[in-house]
Amino acid sequence: MGPEHKFPAAVEDSWAALMWAYKHAAEIGGDPKKIAVSGDSAGGNLAGVMALMARDAGEPKLSLQSLVYPVGDYTLSSESYQTYGKGFGILTADAMKWFQKHYLNSSEDAEDWRASPLKAKSFAGTAPAIIVAAECDVLVDDGKAYADRLKADGVQVDYRLYEGMIHAFFGMAPDIDGAVQAQIDVSEALKEAFRGD
Repeated sequence: MGPEHKFPAAVEDSWAALMWAYKHAAEIGGDPKKIAVSGDSAGGNLAGVMALMARDAGEPKLSLQSLVYPVGDYTLSSESYQTYGKGFGILTADAMKWFQKHYLNSSEDAEDWRASPLKAKSFAGTAPAIIVAAECDVLVDDGKAYADRLKADGVQVDYRLYEGMIHAFFGMAPDIDGAVQAQIDVSEALKEAFRGD
Protein backbone atom coordinates (compact mmCIF):
# COMPACT_ATOMS: atom_id res chain seq x y z
CA MET A 1 0.00 0.00 0.00
CA GLY A 2 1.00 3.58 -0.57
CA PRO A 3 2.79 5.69 0.23
CA GLU A 4 5.48 3.09 0.97
CA HIS A 5 4.61 1.13 -2.17
CA LYS A 6 3.15 3.37 -4.83
CA PHE A 7 1.56 2.60 -8.20
CA PRO A 8 1.82 0.07 -9.81
CA ALA A 9 2.66 -2.05 -6.74
CA ALA A 10 -0.99 -2.62 -5.80
CA VAL A 11 -1.82 -3.61 -9.37
CA GLU A 12 1.07 -6.08 -9.46
CA ASP A 13 0.11 -7.56 -6.07
CA SER A 14 -3.52 -7.90 -7.14
CA TRP A 15 -2.52 -9.66 -10.35
CA ALA A 16 -0.24 -12.05 -8.46
CA ALA A 17 -3.08 -12.86 -6.04
CA LEU A 18 -5.60 -13.40 -8.84
CA MET A 19 -3.26 -15.68 -10.76
CA TRP A 20 -2.41 -17.64 -7.61
CA ALA A 21 -6.11 -18.16 -6.87
CA TYR A 22 -6.69 -19.26 -10.47
CA LYS A 23 -3.78 -21.69 -10.63
CA HIS A 24 -4.39 -23.14 -7.15
CA ALA A 25 -8.19 -23.07 -7.15
CA ALA A 26 -8.59 -26.85 -7.03
CA GLU A 27 -6.13 -27.13 -4.12
CA ILE A 28 -8.25 -24.80 -1.97
CA GLY A 29 -11.61 -26.28 -2.94
CA GLY A 30 -12.38 -23.75 -5.64
CA ASP A 31 -13.21 -23.89 -9.32
CA PRO A 32 -10.84 -22.10 -11.73
CA LYS A 33 -13.80 -21.61 -14.08
CA LYS A 34 -15.75 -19.71 -11.43
CA ILE A 35 -13.65 -16.74 -10.36
CA ALA A 36 -14.85 -13.18 -9.84
CA VAL A 37 -13.10 -9.99 -8.86
CA SER A 38 -14.72 -7.59 -6.45
CA GLY A 39 -13.82 -4.49 -4.51
CA ASP A 40 -15.06 -1.17 -3.27
CA SER A 41 -13.57 2.28 -3.84
CA ALA A 42 -9.81 1.79 -4.46
CA GLY A 43 -10.54 -1.95 -4.38
CA GLY A 44 -13.15 -1.45 -7.10
CA ASN A 45 -10.48 0.29 -9.12
CA LEU A 46 -8.16 -2.70 -8.74
CA ALA A 47 -10.95 -5.19 -9.51
CA GLY A 48 -11.73 -3.34 -12.75
CA VAL A 49 -8.06 -3.28 -13.68
CA MET A 50 -7.83 -7.03 -12.99
CA ALA A 51 -10.75 -7.64 -15.36
CA LEU A 52 -8.91 -5.74 -18.09
CA MET A 53 -5.64 -7.55 -17.41
CA ALA A 54 -7.34 -10.97 -17.38
CA ARG A 55 -8.91 -10.18 -20.74
CA ASP A 56 -5.55 -9.13 -22.18
CA ALA A 57 -3.74 -12.18 -20.76
CA GLY A 58 -6.44 -14.59 -21.93
CA GLU A 59 -6.79 -16.02 -18.42
CA PRO A 60 -8.46 -16.42 -16.08
CA LYS A 61 -11.85 -16.13 -17.72
CA LEU A 62 -13.66 -14.20 -15.02
CA SER A 63 -17.30 -14.86 -14.22
CA LEU A 64 -18.00 -11.37 -12.89
CA GLN A 65 -16.48 -8.07 -11.94
CA SER A 66 -18.22 -6.50 -8.94
CA LEU A 67 -17.27 -2.84 -8.68
CA VAL A 68 -18.62 -0.98 -5.66
CA TYR A 69 -18.22 2.79 -6.14
CA PRO A 70 -14.95 2.28 -8.01
CA VAL A 71 -12.30 4.92 -8.62
CA GLY A 72 -12.37 5.03 -12.40
CA ASP A 73 -10.21 8.06 -13.11
CA TYR A 74 -7.43 9.32 -10.84
CA THR A 75 -7.40 12.71 -12.55
CA LEU A 76 -10.31 13.43 -10.16
CA SER A 77 -11.96 15.61 -12.78
CA SER A 78 -15.61 14.56 -12.90
CA GLU A 79 -18.42 16.91 -11.93
CA SER A 80 -19.35 14.87 -8.86
CA TYR A 81 -16.14 16.06 -7.18
CA GLN A 82 -17.72 19.52 -7.16
CA THR A 83 -21.26 18.40 -6.34
CA TYR A 84 -20.42 15.98 -3.52
CA GLY A 85 -16.87 17.06 -2.64
CA LYS A 86 -17.69 18.33 0.82
CA GLY A 87 -20.36 17.61 3.40
CA PHE A 88 -21.44 14.17 2.14
CA GLY A 89 -19.71 11.74 4.47
CA ILE A 90 -16.17 10.55 4.91
CA LEU A 91 -14.89 10.75 1.34
CA THR A 92 -14.34 14.35 0.30
CA ALA A 93 -12.68 15.82 -2.79
CA ASP A 94 -9.74 16.85 -0.59
CA ALA A 95 -9.43 13.32 0.78
CA MET A 96 -9.30 11.96 -2.77
CA LYS A 97 -6.47 14.38 -3.58
CA TRP A 98 -4.65 13.07 -0.50
CA PHE A 99 -5.14 9.47 -1.65
CA GLN A 100 -4.06 10.37 -5.17
CA LYS A 101 -0.84 11.93 -3.87
CA HIS A 102 -0.05 8.87 -1.75
CA TYR A 103 -0.89 6.30 -4.44
CA LEU A 104 0.51 7.81 -7.62
CA ASN A 105 4.12 8.75 -8.27
CA SER A 106 3.14 11.74 -10.39
CA SER A 107 0.20 13.21 -12.28
CA GLU A 108 1.34 11.26 -15.36
CA ASP A 109 0.38 8.00 -13.61
CA ALA A 110 -3.26 9.12 -13.68
CA GLU A 111 -3.18 8.77 -17.47
CA ASP A 112 -2.20 5.07 -17.23
CA TRP A 113 -5.24 2.80 -17.56
CA ARG A 114 -3.85 0.58 -14.79
CA ALA A 115 -4.38 3.53 -12.43
CA SER A 116 -7.39 5.04 -14.20
CA PRO A 117 -9.20 2.16 -15.90
CA LEU A 118 -11.61 4.57 -17.60
CA LYS A 119 -8.58 5.51 -19.75
CA ALA A 120 -8.50 1.99 -21.25
CA LYS A 121 -9.01 2.00 -25.03
CA SER A 122 -11.68 -0.68 -24.89
CA PHE A 123 -13.63 -2.74 -22.39
CA ALA A 124 -14.77 -5.26 -24.99
CA GLY A 125 -14.23 -8.84 -23.89
CA THR A 126 -14.06 -8.13 -20.18
CA ALA A 127 -16.18 -9.99 -17.65
CA PRO A 128 -19.83 -9.08 -17.07
CA ALA A 129 -20.21 -6.51 -14.32
CA ILE A 130 -22.33 -5.25 -11.50
CA ILE A 131 -21.59 -1.67 -10.53
CA VAL A 132 -22.83 -0.22 -7.26
CA ALA A 133 -22.93 3.57 -7.04
CA ALA A 134 -23.87 5.87 -4.16
CA GLU A 135 -25.80 8.97 -5.22
CA CYS A 136 -24.05 11.38 -2.82
CA ASP A 137 -20.46 10.33 -3.51
CA VAL A 138 -17.57 12.05 -5.26
CA LEU A 139 -17.17 8.77 -7.20
CA VAL A 140 -20.76 8.55 -8.48
CA ASP A 141 -19.78 9.90 -11.92
CA ASP A 142 -16.94 7.37 -12.18
CA GLY A 143 -19.36 4.49 -11.59
CA LYS A 144 -21.82 5.76 -14.21
CA ALA A 145 -19.05 6.42 -16.74
CA TYR A 146 -17.70 2.90 -16.12
CA ALA A 147 -21.12 1.36 -16.72
CA ASP A 148 -21.60 3.42 -19.87
CA ARG A 149 -18.22 2.38 -21.26
CA LEU A 150 -18.85 -1.30 -20.55
CA LYS A 151 -22.26 -1.14 -22.20
CA ALA A 152 -20.91 0.75 -25.23
CA ASP A 153 -18.26 -1.95 -25.67
CA GLY A 154 -20.80 -4.76 -25.55
CA VAL A 155 -20.18 -5.95 -21.99
CA GLN A 156 -23.17 -7.01 -19.92
CA VAL A 157 -23.47 -4.59 -17.01
CA ASP A 158 -25.96 -4.19 -14.17
CA TYR A 159 -25.65 -0.61 -12.91
CA ARG A 160 -27.26 0.09 -9.54
CA LEU A 161 -27.55 3.65 -8.21
CA TYR A 162 -28.53 3.76 -4.53
CA GLU A 163 -30.31 7.05 -3.93
CA GLY A 164 -29.34 9.12 -0.92
CA MET A 165 -26.37 6.89 -0.11
CA ILE A 166 -22.84 8.14 0.63
CA HIS A 167 -19.44 6.61 0.01
CA ALA A 168 -18.76 3.54 2.18
CA PHE A 169 -22.48 2.82 2.68
CA PHE A 170 -21.99 -0.74 1.39
CA GLY A 171 -20.36 -1.76 4.67
CA MET A 172 -23.04 -0.17 6.84
CA ALA A 173 -25.34 -3.20 6.96
CA PRO A 174 -27.46 -4.03 8.88
CA ASP A 175 -27.97 -0.46 10.07
CA ILE A 176 -28.66 1.07 6.64
CA ASP A 177 -31.39 -0.49 4.49
CA GLY A 178 -29.61 0.59 1.30
CA ALA A 179 -26.49 -1.27 2.39
CA VAL A 180 -28.46 -4.43 3.07
CA GLN A 181 -30.06 -4.21 -0.37
CA ALA A 182 -26.72 -3.51 -2.10
CA GLN A 183 -25.13 -6.53 -0.45
CA ILE A 184 -28.08 -8.69 -1.50
CA ASP A 185 -27.81 -7.37 -5.07
CA VAL A 186 -24.09 -8.16 -5.29
CA SER A 187 -24.61 -11.59 -3.70
CA GLU A 188 -27.34 -12.42 -6.21
CA ALA A 189 -25.12 -11.28 -9.08
CA LEU A 190 -22.33 -13.55 -7.85
CA LYS A 191 -24.71 -16.51 -7.46
CA GLU A 192 -26.00 -16.00 -10.99
CA ALA A 193 -22.47 -15.66 -12.40
CA PHE A 194 -21.36 -18.90 -10.74
CA ARG A 195 -24.50 -20.86 -11.66
CA GLY A 196 -23.24 -22.22 -15.01
CA ASP A 197 -20.91 -25.13 -15.72
